[in-house]
Amino acid sequence: MSRSTRPDPTSEGAEAGAPTSRDRPVWSAISRPYAAGFFLTLGGLTALLLGAALSNLSTVLIYIAIALFVALALDPLVRLLVRRGISRAWAIVIVFGGLAVILATALWLLIPPVVRQVEQFVGDIPTFVNDLIDSDAVRWVETNFGDSLGDVLKEVQSFVTNPTNIAAIGGGLLQVGITIGTFISGAIIVLVLSLYFLAALPRMKNSLVRLTPARSRATVSDMTGQITDSVGGYLAGMVVLALCNAVFAFIVLTILQQPFAALLAALAFGITLIPLVGSVLFWATATVFTLIVSPTSGLIFAIVYLIYMQIEAYLLTPRVMNRTISVPGSLVVIGALVGGTLLGLLGALVAIPVTASVLLIVKQIVIPRQDAKK
Repeated sequence: MSRSTRPDPTSEGAEAGAPTSRDRPVWSAISRPYAAGFFLTLGGLTALLLGAALSNLSTVLIYIAIALFVALALDPLVRLLVRRGISRAWAIVIVFGGLAVILATALWLLIPPVVRQVEQFVGDIPTFVNDLIDSDAVRWVETNFGDSLGDVLKEVQSFVTNPTNIAAIGGGLLQVGITIGTFISGAIIVLVLSLYFLAALPRMKNSLVRLTPARSRATVSDMTGQITDSVGGYLAGMVVLALCNAVFAFIVLTILQQPFAALLAALAFGITLIPLVGSVLFWATATVFTLIVSPTSGLIFAIVYLIYMQIEAYLLTPRVMNRTISVPGSLVVIGALVGGTLLGLLGALVAIPVTASVLLIVKQIVIPRQDAKK
């Protein structure tokens, strides 16, 4: 067909409002409402099924995420050994062997005293409540505001001294056993997955880079290296800082002769993994516990640990986190809150490296593209 015989899009039919090829899907959907409704319903049901599948697989996805972050945290140690002339396979064996020894030693040292102190704490709850009822502060409150506070404390005492209520709170011995078994099996799955991820991490990076166009592979490779280095350094640094918090808390509480030093030290390691606010939360929690046992010891602990928090913020954290991407404090708080709300402690832990990765992408890709536009 010659050029002159081609239909003109500005012909009379188009001017009269005749449907074009772009308008046909809309008109066909309106002219066949039952078919359109069927396909819309089918799409909604498919989305619901996918959502239900993801909800059922949430535990597996969490295991995969934890294992991937563990692999990223251990990768800097593996690469350090590789730079010393050790093959990557043997470096992985050495790192995982050292991790297994550390975990076994920590569990062997911590589990017996923590179990004993949990039992002692549960047994001492009635005594703590009695001491609180007989304290001068409660008597002053009752004298000035009525007797309701003492009645409430007596109800609390009767509740906590009933073994049936304690068992109900814990879900019963069977539920506790199931929870412990689930935790152990989950830990084994995470360790096995992290071993596979650590071994395949270079191939995973190369595969991710090859999925991008050839013209941008150099940039993507550089950014992937920066993100993985930052995430690995951040997670390893958080573990080191949490361990420092736990050791310092254990030493101080032992010197103050607190009966729950090991329990609070284990609590310190878990809580201080939460960025920025973890140390404050542990400081408040441990201070309350020590004040209940001994007001003088509680005041001393509050002052000493507050000083340690300043040392950690201005000396330890900059040295440990010197290889990570800096994130503004407001984004740290927002990320920790969002991640903690969605995934608990894991979400609060990984929210900061994810935020840092997004900031890196924005700085190196989005902003340069916007600057290039005129």
